[in-house]
Amino acid sequence: MFKNLFGKKEEVDKTLEIKSPMNGSYVPLEEIPDPVFAEKMMGEGFGIEPTDGEVAAPVAGVIMQVFPTNHAVGIKTDNGVEVLIHIGLETVAMEGRGFEGFVSEGDRVEVGDKLVVFDVDLVKEEANSTISPVIITNSDEMASFNIEPVTEAVKGETVVVNVTVK
Repeated sequence: MFKNLFGKKEEVDKTLEIKSPMNGSYVPLEEIPDPVFAEKMMGEGFGIEPTDGEVAAPVAGVIMQVFPTNHAVGIKTDNGVEVLIHIGLETVAMEGRGFEGFVSEGDRVEVGDKLVVFDVDLVKEEANSTISPVIITNSDEMASFNIEPVTEAVKGETVVVNVTVK
């Protein structure tokens, strides 16, 4: 009865392709030199060793969080997948030096939209690593998580992971 009154709820696709947010080399999550990421404490994911300093949206969705230092951005997709892009390791200690953000919380982004530009050389000098984790922070809500056989990735183009939401 109420379905007719309020209209039919639009079905959301339960599958999602997560593309690389950067140009660079694929790094398995277990090989990221930081136990918080490598031991999947924050969730499933992968890493990218970037070849340049531009970060693009790996999925379409709404910006949930932009750290004040611009070293990390969280995006929530329409089907509820929460993706965190963390640029480098221990980059929060850089206090934003070398990072420029292009999005704000609440912005809608499409795959390939520019999120952040950063100085790769400065990150190499001041941080523990340039390897950048891409994490699904709500991995427990995924029915499947499949890494594609990728070695080199092109930002906004190369599919690295396919997920299905429960």
